[in-house]
Amino acid sequence: MHIVYVSDGKAGHRSQAVGLYKAMQRLSKQNVTFQEVSIEQLPLFSLFKAVLTHQLDIFESVPDYVFGVGSHTQLRVLLLGKVYPKAKTIILMKPNFPFGWFDHVIIPAHDAVPQQGNVILSQGALNPIVNENRHQKNRILIALGGSSKRHQWNDQKVLQAIQQIIEHNEHAEIVLTTSRRTPKEFFQHLQSQPYLQQIQVFPVEKTPQGWIFEEMQKAEAVWVTEDSVSMIYEALTAGCKVGVIKIDRLKEDRITLSVDQIIQANLVSECVSVEMLVEPHAFKEAERVASIIMN
Repeated sequence: MHIVYVSDGKAGHRSQAVGLYKAMQRLSKQNVTFQEVSIEQLPLFSLFKAVLTHQLDIFESVPDYVFGVGSHTQLRVLLLGKVYPKAKTIILMKPNFPFGWFDHVIIPAHDAVPQQGNVILSQGALNPIVNENRHQKNRILIALGGSSKRHQWNDQKVLQAIQQIIEHNEHAEIVLTTSRRTPKEFFQHLQSQPYLQQIQVFPVEKTPQGWIFEEMQKAEAVWVTEDSVSMIYEALTAGCKVGVIKIDRLKEDRITLSVDQIIQANLVSECVSVEMLVEPHAFKEAERVASIIMN
């Protein structure tokens, strides 16, 4: 089985495609191969021409599945489906084209698209994480996001939340990391906090690729600021207890509603003590979606 992923170069999009591929690989009884091809390698003129010849020299094998994530990949996925009529086309987002033009459309439930036909609703975006059951008792990860179009960062609120987590988990080993959206001024304020010596701080600029996924495998609990919805789902998938750090909202929309819903569904919690957090669930969205596609 050969999977072709049409890539727009965005790491978050690639994470979704790799998550689905890895899940299909785990579930399949046959060998599953994966080839990433950039949109630059697939000029539209060449693809329209290939629709007539049913042949492209760029692929290692004839694709059985063609994945796309991102608006610039959609037309290319559709055309590759014409070049290789036996290949299943899968778009991992709400597409700009009619849903029925693809074989499968995978959309996060918070996009409020009704379950219909070839639409598969997922809880959050898919990711490549699996629970490796290496979680260490009393090890905590705090993962900070930043301002977004729906959230306003508040230094004092976040600093206070960190202090409460430290005070309620006095025997824990606590690791903190930032994101590229975390304000630079916040890091300066963090440096002046009296509790700084009680935590290990790893700014995102100093963490190698894959570092945070490895930390999630080791952490018993992960606290995430509510703006980082994808990271909340990654921590759930890793099998961690998950706490949400609330920050100021600029507006209420489907994304903020989705955070409220998973709190109400008792998947995550606003508690500040590891002991009070919800026990981890067997959260395997990529495998659930893969099984629907393959069956």
